[in-house]
Amino acid sequence: MVDPITELKRIVLVTGPAGAGRSSALNVLEDAGFEAIDNIPLRMMMALLDAPNQIRPMALGIDPRNRDFSTDMMTDLIDQMRSRPEIEVELLYLDCATDVLLRRFSETRRRHPLAFQDAPSEGIRLEKHLLTPIRAQAGILIDTTELNIHQLREELEHWFAAGGTHHLTVSVQSFSYKRGLPRSVDMVFDCRFLRNPFWEPQLRGMNGTDLAVQTYVKHDPLYEIFANQVLDLSLLILPASKSEGKSHISIAFGCTGGQHRSVTLAQAHAFSLAEAGWQVSIRHRELDEKKREATAH
Repeated sequence: MVDPITELKRIVLVTGPAGAGRSSALNVLEDAGFEAIDNIPLRMMMALLDAPNQIRPMALGIDPRNRDFSTDMMTDLIDQMRSRPEIEVELLYLDCATDVLLRRFSETRRRHPLAFQDAPSEGIRLEKHLLTPIRAQAGILIDTTELNIHQLREELEHWFAAGGTHHLTVSVQSFSYKRGLPRSVDMVFDCRFLRNPFWEPQLRGMNGTDLAVQTYVKHDPLYEIFANQVLDLSLLILPASKSEGKSHISIAFGCTGGQHRSVTLAQAHAFSLAEAGWQVSIRHRELDEKKREATAH
């Protein structure tokens, strides 16, 4: 057993395919108080952890390009860390859709590190295959496909509090079914049965952050019943997830266009969870996309 006086060594292992944001994540964790080291050889990992006077939590970037990297070696390393009671280890995996990784390599004109002679698509395929067993062990999975650097920072800062205190955080988001389900969500709720402000000319150009739209949606006879039952379900699941050791829960509300009903529900649900004492972030996928398009033009 660990001496209760002895402080646990907190280690966050950060990995994922090239281009998914590992270096950016390490920078965020360093700003949050972690000692961040990238591209450390796996054979040196345990010696580093056993070094004396290691007080600060550590964020260690694991790069599949390292000469001594192997899936089996990394799996064994994670098992070793988890078997030691004085070490609290978390595996943070940053993932990203293949087409977005290809675009990022194209924009930076970089060759993929696992495919110097081949197209980047082949390197991405090889790397994702290599990392599949590692991804399955991740306690924290962030899909950066639709995140810019500022949104990634926000996600990480919600998960890792100042001083390295780990806690459960909740992200609530809205989306349009026309563009498909969001990635890596835990619970999805369909709001399309509620009456649609889109058919009201004076509300069509507004969205669910506007009071007039919220009032219209909330006057649907089914709104209050639905919202209350979803909240009750969340308040049942969140404490159980926290006890299980989960770091993050993502809840998504969808409607046809992702502008009115889903935004209204996401806003109300997030505020209710915050009032109940949970740390909550809000994202509106379609509204955020509109803002990015407007900024680009």
